[in-house]
Amino acid sequence: MKRRTLFKWGAIGTVLGITQPVQAKQFLANDALLDKKPMLRYPIVVSTWKHGLEANKEAWKVLSSPNSNALDAVEAAARQTESDRTNRSVGISGMPDRDGHVTLDACIMDHNSKCGSVGFIEGYEHPISIARSVMENTQHVMLVGEGAEDYAKSYGFPKIKSPIKEVKKEYKTWKKENKDLFKKPEINHENHDTIGILAIDTKGNISGACTTSGWAYKLHGRIGDSPIIGAGLFIDNEVGGAVATGLGEAIIRIAGSHTVVELMRQGKTPQEACKEAVERIIAKHEDLTGLQCGFIALNKYGQYGAYSIYNGFNFALKSHYQEEMVDAPFDRNW
Repeated sequence: MKRRTLFKWGAIGTVLGITQPVQAKQFLANDALLDKKPMLRYPIVVSTWKHGLEANKEAWKVLSSPNSNALDAVEAAARQTESDRTNRSVGISGMPDRDGHVTLDACIMDHNSKCGSVGFIEGYEHPISIARSVMENTQHVMLVGEGAEDYAKSYGFPKIKSPIKEVKKEYKTWKKENKDLFKKPEINHENHDTIGILAIDTKGNISGACTTSGWAYKLHGRIGDSPIIGAGLFIDNEVGGAVATGLGEAIIRIAGSHTVVELMRQGKTPQEACKEAVERIIAKHEDLTGLQCGFIALNKYGQYGAYSIYNGFNFALKSHYQEEMVDAPFDRNW
């Protein structure tokens, strides 16, 4: 631009009150969120479902430190739920597939977009830690099945007996009473899967984790959305993060968590982004019977939101000011 032209446009800009170009980050920070000038609200951690309360307590032991690390926090939270013997949708006490095998999926992602994942892994208590090891010690993102188990063994992760006695008993009863082994289960507030965790540490960095035993009595070999980066979990430290829960096949079809984060990048609040992702799932499925899906999201400022297809989805929230269960807005009643 010629010097004379530059001064000409500068004068016009002064008259119009425009002193500098409006950059994308300035717009995101000042105009597109819940507040015109959003306050920084971290450290903070959110986790799906009621078991997120105990998971958040473990995360908070990390986040309450002045030099906290969100990646350590979400791993600690996930490990707590994986070891909970009362939980039938995550970890060592999860429900088996139709052949009686408890196969586990998990993924983890940090503020630098580094990520790791394992799927269809059996006989290990903490798939989330194996996923983190894959992220930190290999050039890969995802390992599955026998290869993931061989990797876990080579890195010294201890083996466990699986399934536990209580789950074996439930499986025998199910197999006796259910002749249709391919019957789709009803996913509702009493029959759900996954814990997804998002945390922002004292430095403002975001990480996330997701771990599950998946769809009860699924086909042997099935992997859902939980270990898939972009479906069950996605983090972009410039924008925020999202995790999903519910019927993984539906979430995979819209790259659910990535979709939520990209909608926040476009200026939507966390709740607005979750709502639009849910609406996309609804639009792509004629039969919504038993099709429960939900998302939670955190933006860069620690603002959170959630949305689900049906009522019954909730999430646990922990910050310096709050520790509570939050009922997610929903599209329809059961």
